[in-house]
Amino acid sequence: MHRLIVTLWALLLVPAGTAPAHAQTADTLSAGDRAAMVSVIERQLDAFQRDAAMEAFQYASPTIQRMFGDPATFMTMVRTGYAAIYRPQSVEFTEAAVTSRGPAQRVLLVGPDGRLVRATYFMQRQPDGSWRINGVTLDEAPGLSA
Repeated sequence: MHRLIVTLWALLLVPAGTAPAHAQTADTLSAGDRAAMVSVIERQLDAFQRDAAMEAFQYASPTIQRMFGDPATFMTMVRTGYAAIYRPQSVEFTEAAVTSRGPAQRVLLVGPDGRLVRATYFMQRQPDGSWRINGVTLDEAPGLSA
């Protein structure tokens, strides 16, 4: 049931047919791009820890911002559907990858319940060159230990 809920939220967060502002391939993701993507995710995770809804919302892509409309609605969605992201016990960044939805950063999180989950953050480069989060999927990581 938990996986179904997470999958439904993921479908809401990453709508089909949403193309990134600037498409990227594995060859064009530089070390600087990867570092910038990690930095955006870290800053959003920090904002969640402080319940700084407006700040957390600013790291979401324009598509996600339009979908949720305002910081309070966005924060409620994260708090109720993404506890491992809202209040992780630990965070470990793993590989960056290029997916059919564009650049992605994978992260291992231990949620507040002690369960290990694998998050895939889909990233979107903005016209000014900055990165924003364009959706997240969570998968249980039963083969890994926390």
